[in-house]
Amino acid sequence: MSDASATASPPFEDVTSEVRGFAWSNDPEPHAARRREMLAKYPEIRALYGPCPRTKYVCLALVVAQLGLAYLLRDAPWWLVLLVAYCVGGVLSQALLLAIHELSHNLAFKKASHNRLFAVLINLPIGVPVAETFRYYHRLHHQQQGVEGVDTDLPTELEARFARSGPRKALWLMFQGFAYGLRPLLVHPKRPSASEIANLVVQLAFNALIGYLWGLQALLYLPLSALLVMGLHPIAGHYISEHYVFRPGQETYSYYGPLNRLTFNVGYHNEHHDFPYIAGSRLPHLRRLAPEYYDHLMHHDSWTATLWRYVREPRLGGHSRIKRAGRGTSAAQ
Repeated sequence: MSDASATASPPFEDVTSEVRGFAWSNDPEPHAARRREMLAKYPEIRALYGPCPRTKYVCLALVVAQLGLAYLLRDAPWWLVLLVAYCVGGVLSQALLLAIHELSHNLAFKKASHNRLFAVLINLPIGVPVAETFRYYHRLHHQQQGVEGVDTDLPTELEARFARSGPRKALWLMFQGFAYGLRPLLVHPKRPSASEIANLVVQLAFNALIGYLWGLQALLYLPLSALLVMGLHPIAGHYISEHYVFRPGQETYSYYGPLNRLTFNVGYHNEHHDFPYIAGSRLPHLRRLAPEYYDHLMHHDSWTATLWRYVREPRLGGHSRIKRAGRGTSAAQ
C-alpha cells in the first residue's frame, strides 16, 4: 500500500494524537518475530547476510567527491558555498552518513574492527565526529525499538510538544540535525568511550588541517552540508518516513523510490529492521523473495511528499510515534 493510498486509513486519534501524546504499545517490536517466521519459510535468506564488496569503493568515491568540492569552494563566495552545500554537498554528506549506518552493521568488511576504523575515515568529510557514537545508539535503536529512555530515535516530549502546528513542525524539521545530535545527551547519556574520544581527536585534527590548507569556506562547507541535508531537504524525508505513524498500528515504513540509489537503500526500512545484517544493496532482493511480508504494508512513494504531509496534516506531529515501556542498555561498543 503506497503513501497516496493511505489517506483512507482510520482516524489517526485511534493510535496517537497531538492532544493525547505518544501511542504506547504493550507488544514487542515487530521485526524479530517476522524475521523468525521468514527464516523458517525462506532459509535461503541467510545467503544474503554479510558485507557488500562494493560498499568500501562507493564510500571512498564519496569521500573524494566531497573533499574535491570543498577544495573547489575554498575561495568561493558564501552564497555559492551554501548553494552547493544544499544541492550537492548535502546529498554526498547524507550518503556518507548512511554509509556509516551500513558500517555500524558491519556491512563493508567481515571484521567489526575494520568497519569501525573505516567509519572514522569516511566520517572525515562530514566535519563532525559521529561514527562511534552513532554505532552505539543505532544498535540500541534496533535492539530496543521504541523503548522510552533507550531508543534515542524517538523525539523527546519537549520536541513533540513543540512540533504541533505547521510552522512549528517546519521549524523543527529545519533544525532536526541539532535535535538528533543533542537528544542522546538528554535521553540516554553515557560516558564517552575511548573509541569516541579517538573519533573526536581524529576529526578535530582533520578539520584543523582543512582549515589551515584550504581556509574557512572549505572547512565550513563540510558540516554545513551535513546540517542542511538533515533539514528541509528532499533526502531528509527518510527521517520522518521510517517510524512516524502514518497508518494506525504500523510502526516502520519503507520507501521504494529512486532516492534509494543515493542512500544505500535505506528506504527499504522494514526490510532493514527485519534483517539488519543484510547489506542495503541486497534488500530489494529480499523483498522480491518474500513479497507477501511487505506488499500489504503501507509504504511511502516520495520523501518530499512525506515531509509535506508531516507539516500540513494536523493529525501528524511530534507525538506520531509508538513507544513501549521497558529499559535495557545492552549494545556492543
